[in-house]
Amino acid sequence: MESKQDSPAQSSSQPATDDAKRKQRERQGLLLSRTYVLRQIESSSNERYTQSLRQALSEIERKLARLDGR
Repeated sequence: MESKQDSPAQSSSQPATDDAKRKQRERQGLLLSRTYVLRQIESSSNERYTQSLRQALSEIERKLARLDGR
């Protein structure tokens, strides 16, 4: 008797293509980076470092928007 878990219809919550999987991994990595940068901004007392972090945050958000199709 076959398990229904092996059915492609059952795995609808998982990306079906390699490209979708790659995009999902890239998005997760960007979200982790964004969280890290935001925490660094909150704890930074050096204005030059904070400005650099803000630029990095802008770049991360730009990449996320591109992935999300905005």
